[in-house]
Amino acid sequence: MTTVPEPEETDVLILCGGRGVRLQSIVNDRPKPMADINARPFLDILIENIASFGFKRFILCAGYKADYIEKYYKNRESSLSIIISKEDIPMGTAGALKQAEQFIGSNIFLAMNGDSFCSVDYKDFLDFHVNTMHPLSIALVPSDENSKDYGLVTLDKNRFITSFSEKAATKGTGYINGGIYFFQKKILQYIPAGREYSLEKELFPKMIEKGVSGYVTKGKFIDIGTPERYEYSKVYLEGI
Repeated sequence: MTTVPEPEETDVLILCGGRGVRLQSIVNDRPKPMADINARPFLDILIENIASFGFKRFILCAGYKADYIEKYYKNRESSLSIIISKEDIPMGTAGALKQAEQFIGSNIFLAMNGDSFCSVDYKDFLDFHVNTMHPLSIALVPSDENSKDYGLVTLDKNRFITSFSEKAATKGTGYINGGIYFFQKKILQYIPAGREYSLEKELFPKMIEKGVSGYVTKGKFIDIGTPERYEYSKVYLEGI
């Protein structure tokens, strides 16, 4: 049986580089992941939730207003290790991971979007990923009537992902991407260096033939990408 690494031995990368254009009408003085949620930055809520499962080393992939993130965590006392990977030009979700490659010390790493929250048992997800022996596993949430703004993912009976569909093509039922991933570090070789590259549109579809597993969670998925969702997140995340 394959040995599953401990969470404390597994790096966590959080994608914090987006401009958050749709949210700028109400949050325009800071990067979107630092938006205030009940007197705490959203990014703090993410980090603390993940750390509760034993993860200790975080790499924040920062782009837009990266200095804001760097200053906040530089001046914050914590038992966690927090490293800032800064991009001078937009690198996209996959390009940001490639940019941070020099900081990644574990052969398996956890990566996630910095503007969404999904309730996941990260230790169980890590165990699932290791035992599938695939280079990539994606956390999935069953779709519902409120999932029209997200692309759908289809699974076969063995929980292997067979297709990704864009928002405009979304019909019927399936699963949505929860924005949380376990990668084998070797997958970074498929991401070109020094330019913008997308996980969702470019890397993931190409990885299907190499094997991509879908970890289904019943936890609720929310994002803070629009003013309406941002306000809802304040209610949902209260007490978390």
